[in-house]
Amino acid sequence: MVEVELSQLFRACNPNKTLDLTKAEDRQYYTDFAAVRGNNIIRELQRTIVLSGDEPTCQLFTGHIGCGKSTELSKLKAHLEQEGFHVVYFQSSQDLDLADVDISDILLAIARQVSQSLEDAGIKLQPNRFQQLLEDTVTLLNSDVTGLNIKIPKGGNWGLKTDKGKSTLSLGIAEITTKAKNSTTIRSFLRQHLEPRVNNILEALNQELIIPAQQQLQAQNQAGLVVIVDNLDRIDNRLRLGDTSQPEYLFVERGEQLKKLQCHLVYTIPLVLNFSNEKENLVNRFGVEPQLLPMVRVQERDGSICEQGLSLLRQMLLTRAFPQVESQQRLSLIPKLFDSPATLDRLCTISGGHVRSLLILLRKCLQMEDPPFSRQLVEKAITQRRTELTKAITADEWELLRKVKQQQTVNGEDEYQILLKSLFVFEYRDEVGGWFVVNPVLAEAEEELRIKN
Repeated sequence: MVEVELSQLFRACNPNKTLDLTKAEDRQYYTDFAAVRGNNIIRELQRTIVLSGDEPTCQLFTGHIGCGKSTELSKLKAHLEQEGFHVVYFQSSQDLDLADVDISDILLAIARQVSQSLEDAGIKLQPNRFQQLLEDTVTLLNSDVTGLNIKIPKGGNWGLKTDKGKSTLSLGIAEITTKAKNSTTIRSFLRQHLEPRVNNILEALNQELIIPAQQQLQAQNQAGLVVIVDNLDRIDNRLRLGDTSQPEYLFVERGEQLKKLQCHLVYTIPLVLNFSNEKENLVNRFGVEPQLLPMVRVQERDGSICEQGLSLLRQMLLTRAFPQVESQQRLSLIPKLFDSPATLDRLCTISGGHVRSLLILLRKCLQMEDPPFSRQLVEKAITQRRTELTKAITADEWELLRKVKQQQTVNGEDEYQILLKSLFVFEYRDEVGGWFVVNPVLAEAEEELRIKN
């Protein structure tokens, strides 16, 4: 008899965990929502890379907070590895303070992650010029910042491994990036030295890391190198220079440099750029439209339920509880989790197809009681969620939400900041295009307010 294992289910519903689809233990929890997202974005990213062969590509990927971007990029990594590519995927927040980022910071983070991954794969590197650049940088930092004392290897081959199995190159870069991430002062001094040398850094990375790596990978019958830089979509939207925001500065003004690495690149970018006046300049700079991952479609343009989307969300929750059970059989196990199929559907539809919100709601139910969950318990979890969301909404913002409800549109950066960044509004897409809806939790709150007034 199949039973719910509570501890396993609680861990599987962690909204902060990204599924790594290169691992079998995570693949069992994955639900493919491509059919209800408008198009198969990951397949398009993959085909662009595969069909381009040796010719480097640079693609941009964005989407709403918590809609599953990192999991989908993990799927891209797994598929490209099956195609024979060496894929370096990393979350840039490991190396960067996303409130304060410059091009040299991103390039150093890429250099660290790529060098470590390549050396772990047995690729031999001789980064002499890059090594000298870093040695000069550290000497300058140690002399300018009192008590800093960064220690990195001097001379010799930075591509050699230490007795701990880590390369001296990646360890040396990590020593610098860790100090810089944790100190505004060090970041400032580091940029003063590196920003005028960004083109030199790019040339050294290409000539000493990426091109030699491509040659060695192809000699081993691999297809080439792909670098996926995740979490850059979380960069703060603060003003950088005059009226230029930090995302516009990095991806529009400095976009030419970001795409110069001689390998296949995928960058996540802030969604606000899709609503920026600089959107067309961004497209012209990179030569591609940003690929957008929308919410899982649980309603159609006319407000009716999207049955396919609802079915997939049901399976997502049931998969977290019964990962090794076949999909049709899981439906017969609904009574193990909920008092009725209608209660499960209520949880799925109120999430609006926002994957993280759905996991948050289910986890909240688990925190309160054991399954099967009653409709009363589910409504209690929804009410608590609604209370938290409505605290921040002003009268003007309620008016904006009413406009979205009527027109199904969001226009410009100001409306993005108010509505989408705060998860007040969701975006859906179908084969025709996209439209916006008010977060169902707030839509019900607005209806209550209207009735009261």
